[in-house]
Amino acid sequence: MESGLARTILATAAVLLFGCSPPKDAGPVLNRGNGPDITSLDPAFIRGNWEAWVVGDLIVGLTTDGPRGEPIPGMATRWETSSDGLTWTFHLRKAVWSDGAPVTAADFVAAWRRLLDPKTAAPYAYNLWVVKNAQAISAGKLPPSALGIRSTDDRTLVVTLEHPAAYLPELMDHQVAWPIPRHVYLKYGQAWSRPRNYIGNGPYKLKAWVPGDRVTLVKNPLFYDARHVRIQTVNYYQTDNSEAALREFRTGQLDTLDPFPNAQIGWMRKHIPQALKIAPYLGVTYYAMNFTRKPFQDIRLREAINLAFNREVLTGKIHRIGETPAYRIVPPGVANYPGAAALWFKDMPFTQRLAKARQLMRAMGYGPGHRLRLSFLTSTNPDSVRNAVAFQAMMAKAGIDITIVSVEGQVFQQMVQKHDFDIASPSWIADFNDASNFLDLLRSGSGENYGAYSNSKYDALLDDAETMTDAKARGDKMQQAEQLALADYAWVPAYFMVTRDLVQPYVKGWIPNVRDVNRTRWLWIDKR
Repeated sequence: MESGLARTILATAAVLLFGCSPPKDAGPVLNRGNGPDITSLDPAFIRGNWEAWVVGDLIVGLTTDGPRGEPIPGMATRWETSSDGLTWTFHLRKAVWSDGAPVTAADFVAAWRRLLDPKTAAPYAYNLWVVKNAQAISAGKLPPSALGIRSTDDRTLVVTLEHPAAYLPELMDHQVAWPIPRHVYLKYGQAWSRPRNYIGNGPYKLKAWVPGDRVTLVKNPLFYDARHVRIQTVNYYQTDNSEAALREFRTGQLDTLDPFPNAQIGWMRKHIPQALKIAPYLGVTYYAMNFTRKPFQDIRLREAINLAFNREVLTGKIHRIGETPAYRIVPPGVANYPGAAALWFKDMPFTQRLAKARQLMRAMGYGPGHRLRLSFLTSTNPDSVRNAVAFQAMMAKAGIDITIVSVEGQVFQQMVQKHDFDIASPSWIADFNDASNFLDLLRSGSGENYGAYSNSKYDALLDDAETMTDAKARGDKMQQAEQLALADYAWVPAYFMVTRDLVQPYVKGWIPNVRDVNRTRWLWIDKR
């Protein structure tokens, strides 16, 4: 597939344009290769980090990302907490939306209530369940007005929690906690986020959105820190085909690219080493198994698949970019977490693992004359397809024949959300630095629980951890939950991720970090 830069803009997309491409004298332009196409500009509905990067240039929450991806004051200049850690009071700065209307505490109240309303069906609503009554509202047991958030005046927001959460400043930087322009939402309803109606409070304004090609943003002169924003225009290009995107990066058509193609790592290290930005990342790639389909309800199959998957070959011989084989769910480096849980066979030689996998398959009635046939869902990204081919070869040795189903990134997201797969290959990037952000993926009913795993004992352990104020005790309790899920083979941990960015040397201000967040407002171009 051709990448966005080489693609002709379809006439049917013209209605989404606010104007033509910026003239050459419009100031510095940054062209970012952004991976899959985005599906929405509404914080309630964006799912992937590639969407959060775009919308994060348009909307700022109570906190926002600093130059190193760390949470810093955003709409809130300061905040304080009660002695029991349950009440947080945020004091908002004097700021305006891009149409000049003031940003008020009521904008946050409206956004959070809407997001948690079950009618909205926001996929990440569970991330706000830390707020008082949020989970009951999501379940339809309480009205949105019962949420533990209120505005005492236009610039004071009071949030009451279900339990203490030291990570709250990081969570306030997640899209679930971003405000929406209440005055625009009251006028247009769900259509507030359509391009012609779109209003933000961030460093950039929406200029154009051409689905399947790009999103163009221009500097917002009404942003509270506009004087320090140096890039005038930023284009986020769809680059599903990372190898085609690499060619465009090499010719200077792209200034940044995420992700780069793993298969070209040797060439990149030799020819453009200064552009490579590889660093530890709070992310995990895993393979979800569909518990709604009969074969996967047998724990022997789930164990056999985990045993037959050779993580060391995938990371050390196929990828070769520094990822760590994963034998657990929570990545290393997560705050206040012991990180000692692991699959039982971690230290077993692979030949013994494979023998054990074959034994389990024979016990289920499979063998040379009766092989199990399953499908493997992946995106069309070349690296994802290579991973699928490697997985297919590994499973064949255990008596499992895999058919690869490769679909566009947007279709992949839709299919995993609908549990329309046998095995699928998603990844998860930390929304905030806490083990719960990874372990909640396996909660019963979680919007991101793609395999529909459900274990009441697992849920109860996480519930218990939420009530604990002692960080060590809480971490230990969450680790018990993780070990339980690993013993249940709830999914197949594959590898802990590293950042995979290419950045032209003339793009300044880029700082690799564990969240892989580099907001455009902190970057500048210097081609001298």
